[in-house]
Amino acid sequence: MDKAIKKKAGIAVDILMYLILLVQMIYVFTGNIVHEILGICFFVCLAVHIIIKRKQLPLLIKFRNRSASRKFSDIVTLLLFAAVIVLMVSSMGVSRVIFPWFRAAGNVDLHTYMATAVLTLSVLHGGMHFFIRTKKKKRAAAFIAAGCAASAAIGLALVPYLNRHFKTVKIDHSEAVSGEAVEWNGSKPLVVYFTRVGNTDFKADVDAVSGASLMLADGRLMGNTQLLADMIDNAIDCDVKAITLTGEKYPSGYGETVSVAGKELKNDSRPDIEAIDVSGYDTVILIYPLWWGTVPMPVATFLESSDLSGKKLYVIATQGSSGYGSSIGDIKDMADGAEVIPAMSIYCDDIPDSREKIGKWLSGISEK
Repeated sequence: MDKAIKKKAGIAVDILMYLILLVQMIYVFTGNIVHEILGICFFVCLAVHIIIKRKQLPLLIKFRNRSASRKFSDIVTLLLFAAVIVLMVSSMGVSRVIFPWFRAAGNVDLHTYMATAVLTLSVLHGGMHFFIRTKKKKRAAAFIAAGCAASAAIGLALVPYLNRHFKTVKIDHSEAVSGEAVEWNGSKPLVVYFTRVGNTDFKADVDAVSGASLMLADGRLMGNTQLLADMIDNAIDCDVKAITLTGEKYPSGYGETVSVAGKELKNDSRPDIEAIDVSGYDTVILIYPLWWGTVPMPVATFLESSDLSGKKLYVIATQGSSGYGSSIGDIKDMADGAEVIPAMSIYCDDIPDSREKIGKWLSGISEK
């Protein structure tokens, strides 16, 4: 390939990769399918970039007789390469369309942090090439520093802000909860759930932006844990009860609620709730959102104020990251005498499409 053409192709591929990375950061507007397809496009562009630059790769580990700026540039390149590998694995781990079978490193927080690291290191990587060639080193260093700071801010501040304030989930309630009925063997179970709806003083316009933990079901504000409870209720004959605060409710704003919940956890608070009678049930299915890596404190109140000894307690956590956090161990400490059984931890975006998964799980435990 002609050197001039190769250079132009390399520049075009580099620009395209930067653009894809930036677009990937606004996942809330593109949706999951587009996000995963663009992810594949990014790694294809990266492969093309490496092929074009393949003759320069051996120089990355030859530090002798190289200037300090070139050594630093090579270190940045190696760090970027390592970050890209981790990003690739985590991308497959959180994939729900293209690689649903791959679950290694399936942590959303890890994926977000690695995407931020790759964007920031990419800016630093490209900036160092300019720094080495220019005579105006101070100005170049200032631009590079500003670019890296902006990249980090996009991933660590802008993306969470967009997800919390511009994410609206709208569903058809009947379509979401309806599915194949499950024959339940044994006594009727009790489903207990906690959600912000009914426990929050929402502002009148809150339904304009529903956020990750809330959705609009037929135009009505609903918590995602309530939707899961409705799915179970549709699948089997059960009783459903919500954990409801009797005292001060949570504030309307997401950030304010996070702050209040953090203070409750720090103070080991037990907010007052309406009593829930669990007597007469052998099985309790508890559904809760993960707050600060564990159960919300009203759920802790329910667990410690209820006689759950001798009962099977299945737990379903909803989360925006992955796993159960420390909630399983905490629940075991709070639900004295209960057999605590982790059922599933569901990523918030997957909740509206979880009816089939819920049905299969219920079928499995009913047959035991």
